[in-house]
Amino acid sequence: MIETSSGPGRPWMAGPGRPWMTYGLIVSCCLIFVLGPASGLNPGYGSGGRLVEAQSTYFERWGVVPSALWSGAPDQPLAPLTALFVHGNWLHLLGNMLFLYVFGAMTEERMGRLQFAVFYLATGYLALLGYAAAHADSAQSLVGASGAISGVLGAFLWLFPRARVTSLFPFLLFLPLRFPAWAVLIFWVALQWLAAREADDRPGVAYLAHLVGFTLGFLFAWARFGRTARVGGAARASEGESQP
Repeated sequence: MIETSSGPGRPWMAGPGRPWMTYGLIVSCCLIFVLGPASGLNPGYGSGGRLVEAQSTYFERWGVVPSALWSGAPDQPLAPLTALFVHGNWLHLLGNMLFLYVFGAMTEERMGRLQFAVFYLATGYLALLGYAAAHADSAQSLVGASGAISGVLGAFLWLFPRARVTSLFPFLLFLPLRFPAWAVLIFWVALQWLAAREADDRPGVAYLAHLVGFTLGFLFAWARFGRTARVGGAARASEGESQP
């Protein structure tokens, strides 16, 4: 459960409904990953060299290749959208989905399901588009929801500026630790950097896409909701992953 306290004796709860849009995005990304070649679980893609080739083809087909994006091909305008649901490896997927779960639920409840869905897709699309524009000659395929989730984090910081996140760490005997949201977000940036190093020549989302997404999310929340929608207090989230 995620809860925010807006002041003494006045806790703000996430509302009677559940964040079904956030859950739907998480399930969609996980299913697409498991069924695709990057998970290594689908025997239809083979193994060894055949699997590596299938992964490369898959990422180029559904990801964003900047040099191809500006080629004028009719299917390319959809590439930044499909790339949001494709991930390069297990670390890439789990890190993104964990942060989407922790921060997306409260953001969705504040925005509303439909507005949150449009916000998520538009921010992710523009984040990848921004990176592709800055690296127009690159042939590196870009995949992942990091740009969209960065937008969620930016909006979260505006809407819940004094939130604190409590997480359970398995490697510390599930000791619950509380952190300011901004500290968790710094950790998230470090996690993405480590994931990019681990991925070697496999696709990833560039740091510039994170910056574009985060900035767009923060500015959208500021312009759409203003100061009246901001909530202080503490956010609590219990997770069974190795990261907060």
